[in-house]
Amino acid sequence: MKKIKSYILALMALLVAASCDKDFVEVNTNPYAVTSSDPALLFAGAQRTHLGNWNSEHTIVQQFVSPFNDGATIGVNFNADIDLNNNPKWNESYPSAVRNLVQALNILGTTTDRVNLKSMIRIWKAQAFMGLVDTYGDVPYFDAGKAVSNGIFFPAYDDDAVIYDDLYKELKEAIAALNPAGDFVAADLFYGSNSNASTKTTTAAEQVAKWKKLGNSLLLRLGMRYTKINASKAQTIVAEAFSGGVMSSNADNAYVKYDGSTYVHAENNGLRNFSQFNYAAEPFVNQLKSTNDPRARYMIATYFNAGQVANDLNPNTNLADQYGVPIGVTSGQITSNLTLYRGANPNGGLAYSQINIYAVGSPAAPDFYVTFAQTSLLLAEAAKRGWIPGGDATAQTHYENAIEADMLAYSLYPTTTPISASAIAAYKAEPGVAYNAANALALINTQYWIVNFRNGTEAFANFRRTGLPALSPNLFNNNLGGGFVRRLTYPDLEGSANNANFEAASTAIGGDNLTSRVFWDN
Repeated sequence: MKKIKSYILALMALLVAASCDKDFVEVNTNPYAVTSSDPALLFAGAQRTHLGNWNSEHTIVQQFVSPFNDGATIGVNFNADIDLNNNPKWNESYPSAVRNLVQALNILGTTTDRVNLKSMIRIWKAQAFMGLVDTYGDVPYFDAGKAVSNGIFFPAYDDDAVIYDDLYKELKEAIAALNPAGDFVAADLFYGSNSNASTKTTTAAEQVAKWKKLGNSLLLRLGMRYTKINASKAQTIVAEAFSGGVMSSNADNAYVKYDGSTYVHAENNGLRNFSQFNYAAEPFVNQLKSTNDPRARYMIATYFNAGQVANDLNPNTNLADQYGVPIGVTSGQITSNLTLYRGANPNGGLAYSQINIYAVGSPAAPDFYVTFAQTSLLLAEAAKRGWIPGGDATAQTHYENAIEADMLAYSLYPTTTPISASAIAAYKAEPGVAYNAANALALINTQYWIVNFRNGTEAFANFRRTGLPALSPNLFNNNLGGGFVRRLTYPDLEGSANNANFEAASTAIGGDNLTSRVFWDN
């Protein structure tokens, strides 16, 4: 009897165990958990790469200034190495863009049939790292973003010149791999199904044509970076990019729009929330005024109360009434020396121009990453240097095309009306703007400075590459030896979180300071 009972109990245990095994996976699986990621969505999330800080890169190239020399506002406007100002490019690139792009490539693998998506990711990853190298010099590259896939939690920093060589390879290979008969990437924010109306495509062939132009325009940008250090290499890469086909109209622009409510431009939103610290810089305002630039009214304005700009729905955009804050001058000097400076705004803040928060500085303003205007100005310089055919005649055509293209793009900003053809023509005829062979490089690169008013990364890089426009150094103190900031320093956190690699990188670049130089700036 005992044997029979034992048998029955054993059978029941087996049945229960089988039942538990049958439902084990279902019972212990979260039905709402994300178990896989679409690499196209990771790619789209990484397309909004960082374009620089108003109070960092834009301050270095003297488009913008914060004249308050205490606390968090001191920054590079006073030649100070402040972590808060140095970090955003790094922090907005590695945790988001780089990690997503690397993971998307890992998911796709080496044999994917989504060749166009993979190529777009490689092109955009090159753009992201170009910005990081241009800003910091040596950075983690080959090991970056591999914590999940390879368990690399402390990535080594790679030599910036070596990174640039690999970016060249990546761009060339990715552009060549784009296939008009391949996959259409609907998630693409620049040219996909939900992209901007002016750039949207509906077929793989149309999308691939856009990305080839974007890739070659980035290759052109990369090639021009070698101007000072290796002109022969620069010429070779520029010629390759030009023959491959670069952007040819504003319909090729790579940009993303925000709606200002659900999707808010964070950098611009800061201009509204902390307006009492934010002012246009004198060299930039003087450039706009001296040439009667029709873009100016969308860039800068004066407000009834400079400390509460959001309360002024109708700011003064009359160009004659705009004044920029002198470089290296403190708010205390401005308010105490009325012989030299304009002093305080009687209603709050300082009596100087600020960014137009309803247009270029709007929370709903678009971000332009690579444009026809930028590309045309680089081609103008290349033609002037003899790196592509055509000489001065071609350089002038590209130069004037760039001016017109940039002005027409202002219709994409909120609260603007299109700049008229007659206004554009009048501007191109201004004595300080009209193309002339003797002063061509200065004219071209001054326009590049203006075109990149909201792309601080590119404005900062091109200023170091060319030394143009001819700005005077900020002599508030001698922290920079009478020169300019040449790079931003690494985040302080790297010194503790990734110390060995941080120390090695700092030594390799000649010290982690504002005056060390990236390889192409020597």
